[in-house]
Amino acid sequence: MFADRARITLVSGKGGDGHVSFRREKYVPDGGPDGGDGGKGGDVILEVDPGMNTLVNYKHRKKFSATDGEEGGKRNCRGKDGKDIILPMPEGTVVKDVATGKVIVDLSGDTKRYTILTGGNGGAGNQHFASSTMQAPKYAKPGGPAKTAEVQLELKLIADVGIVGYPSVGKSSLLKATTNAAPETAEYHFTTITPHLGVVDMGDGNSFVMADLPGLIDGAAEGAGLGHQFLRHIERNKLLIHVLDAAGTEGRDPVEDYHNINSELARYSKKVAELPQVVAANKIDLFPSEPEAIDVDEDGELIYAEDPIERIRKAAAANGAEVFPISTATGEGLKELLNYVYERLKEIGDKDIIFEQEYDPNVALAYGNEPMDIHYDPKADEYVVEGPRIEKMLGYTNLESEKGFAFFQKFMKDNGILSELEKLGINDGDTVRIYGFSFEYYK
Repeated sequence: MFADRARITLVSGKGGDGHVSFRREKYVPDGGPDGGDGGKGGDVILEVDPGMNTLVNYKHRKKFSATDGEEGGKRNCRGKDGKDIILPMPEGTVVKDVATGKVIVDLSGDTKRYTILTGGNGGAGNQHFASSTMQAPKYAKPGGPAKTAEVQLELKLIADVGIVGYPSVGKSSLLKATTNAAPETAEYHFTTITPHLGVVDMGDGNSFVMADLPGLIDGAAEGAGLGHQFLRHIERNKLLIHVLDAAGTEGRDPVEDYHNINSELARYSKKVAELPQVVAANKIDLFPSEPEAIDVDEDGELIYAEDPIERIRKAAAANGAEVFPISTATGEGLKELLNYVYERLKEIGDKDIIFEQEYDPNVALAYGNEPMDIHYDPKADEYVVEGPRIEKMLGYTNLESEKGFAFFQKFMKDNGILSELEKLGINDGDTVRIYGFSFEYYK
């Protein structure tokens, strides 16, 4: 079973609570606190599995949880950390937050492993709270809470070229005739209900990946038929081969089909509609041996139908698309088509299409609901940022490291702090104070 979408719930582990206990040994009547720290909760990790090509594992099981950290123990014993849960994913899986629809991670390119939810930190045992005025603290810090996220998994195939067109125009036959793939083909509608990938070998170690995608029907952009299940897969393609039944064997007009498919692409996504196209006018082996007479003029001369390839060329010229007459049955025209596609791909370049992160659940869940206060302190001539959300963020972040400071800057932007400071009239060089840290502001 092929599955390219799934909705699942992820839960990280809760941090173990700190322990409250006191040293009790013979001849040590007033032992101090010795409560150990709680263990860290397990993380939820997504990892690319090269052997997977479907999300079927996530169609029936809907919830995946890491384990909690253990509570601290006596004698300064630290609780055991919770176990991480590692979820294998096919390469090309885009993970989105269900509530916002924003991209969390694209498991493509260099991103092979991603920690989507971190477990709660272990709570501090009472040993940490002893002081000169409180030598026997009877409290410890609870472990950090677990995090929960509902996510949408979408598999977007990684192929250089996507083959588009109506059902039964010869898309699967084109893939079968030009690659090492073996999709099932037959003379009926909706033969292809799952995508297939194949490698086109151009010789001398050169190749490109081509995908035969499920057939489009009218209304696909609104989800009719295979709808978005088809359209989603062409978002990574660098180029499209638009296959037409030039012989009209299904009784449809290939030029009308050409316009209809392009309309569906445009309704789904402007970016998809702007992908470069090459038109493959298929089934030329089924053309009649003689031109077809369709009428007689006033002088009794026969009027012949316009050459179908010329009609298709006129339609494609408006979009700047080249047309290649081909026959997947005889192989005619395939070499010319593939050579042209390969040269176009070299012009386009090798840059992979990666969906950028728009949402980080660790940041949103850790700080999103906590209040904060931003104001100007005229006595100190400083802009002050404070509140539980800020304090919590600082507890998770090492501002002395380059990575930590980059995270801090992103946090300031994502939480609207920079825009609030600008509303207060901050200028370059002004000082911003965040608890014990002071920074000069520069836009």
